[in-house]
Amino acid sequence: MNHDISQSVPQGSDGAQEAENRRISAIADELKRLCAVYEAQRGTGKADVTPFETEQRVAEQLAKSQGFWIPMPEVFNLGVPGPSGHENDTYVAEKVIYKVNNLLNSGSIVGLLQKIMMHNTIFPDTAYSFYGFAGFDGRTVQPIIVQPRVANAHPATQIMIDTYMAALGFEKAADEGRFTNGEYDVWDLLPRNVLTDNEGDIFVVDAEIKHIAVKPLI
Repeated sequence: MNHDISQSVPQGSDGAQEAENRRISAIADELKRLCAVYEAQRGTGKADVTPFETEQRVAEQLAKSQGFWIPMPEVFNLGVPGPSGHENDTYVAEKVIYKVNNLLNSGSIVGLLQKIMMHNTIFPDTAYSFYGFAGFDGRTVQPIIVQPRVANAHPATQIMIDTYMAALGFEKAADEGRFTNGEYDVWDLLPRNVLTDNEGDIFVVDAEIKHIAVKPLI
């Protein structure tokens, strides 16, 4: 295992983004490995612990061993509490926004980390970094992710969003705010999740993304 996974990589270049994605991938891979070890030690016949609960305990152990465990009361030290949504509580600092994710959309920490890496690939201007895990000992664990703060921004119009996604090579689907390019499905790209600044630049700050499985040719 790479013992540097606790060190976040400052964003600002393609190389830094790739390095951060590799770090996030290493954390996801280590979580999967530790979950498999945990399940093997408990025995495959045990039905009293769900995969989600296993991941939660493993994530807490990993975070504490690697130095990125944040006791929940200390989350308020990250920044000024911002708007809370269905999935994230936000804390606003001078240059970044911290998002404490409740996993309601992704369903698992590994699922969230995989979505973050896809977001970083498609939308590098608002690429995420992984900050740590917040929680109370032995209870719910919530990932903390960090995103650059877009200054002097306001919600983009749907026409602006549609035009932006078309420029990235995505086709608009029937559902409003949903797009595909044959490799990724991206949805929930609505004005509440996409910002524009005074210069007209577009910033996707939140999106739901999944990789499209390619069916093998017969």
